[in-house]
Amino acid sequence: MPYLLGPSIGFGLVTASILALAAVGFTMQFGVTNILNLAYGEVMATSGFVALIVNRAGLSIWFGMAAAAVFGAALSYLLNRVIFIPFARRGTKLFGMVIVTIAVGLILENSILAITGPNFFSYIVPQESTYSVGFLILTTSQIVLMGLATLAMIAVHSLLRLTRLGMAMRATASDASLARGCGIRTERIVDAGWLISGAMCGIAGVALFINTTSFTSATANSFLVVIVAAAILGGVGQPYGAMLGALVIGLTSEIAAAFLNPAYKNVVAFVILVVVLLLRPQGILAQIAVQREIAR
Repeated sequence: MPYLLGPSIGFGLVTASILALAAVGFTMQFGVTNILNLAYGEVMATSGFVALIVNRAGLSIWFGMAAAAVFGAALSYLLNRVIFIPFARRGTKLFGMVIVTIAVGLILENSILAITGPNFFSYIVPQESTYSVGFLILTTSQIVLMGLATLAMIAVHSLLRLTRLGMAMRATASDASLARGCGIRTERIVDAGWLISGAMCGIAGVALFINTTSFTSATANSFLVVIVAAAILGGVGQPYGAMLGALVIGLTSEIAAAFLNPAYKNVVAFVILVVVLLLRPQGILAQIAVQREIAR
């Protein structure tokens, strides 16, 4: 079935783009705070529903995406400030914080479910056109999503490598205590990290909902497993690794869906994850992580 290769690669690149947005934000949160935030999927979902409200008010979904980015940034910041940091200051360790984030995720998911019900929703988008780019077949929204993801990855790279904030974030992620000793105000750096990653989370939530056409309150949560897989594949805490992990999982899952069976879509991705981690447990690009306390 060679004729399936082009469309499957196209779908894979779109999935990889959405996954990169989400996985880079997810791994940035872990990098600056050492908190594995499993409420991330629910923040995506909540942001996606904020975009739905804006969209249903008659504005373009792209304005809705901007609103979702602001909301995702604010919600992530508040979750860290109001819930995660107080637990960390009371001495809660890594596993305990995972339980806390799961509890927060359940609260958010059930709050959305109570408000919206178990219904399917769709954004109002302009009429789609289909374009053939080489052997790829893509719609207008898919091209826009890929472009947004590319710009976001360039922005993340520029932030981390070319700005003082980015250098401070890398220093905090490497050793928060040493960074504080060097005069870096790590508390503000952590706040900035959660704001930036929260904005990416909000954009990823809307991108996911656009690509899935119809969605429920549980759609983003089911995508969280793939996000975590991409982050682990690249090395948790490594933004560049998350980009590469997203590309690998996005392409392999969509090609598997086309040539094998859609039911095997995520199975193949996780088989690759297991094989890579057996050969390189620290992930594709990461150095072996050392145990460290949660950054405050």
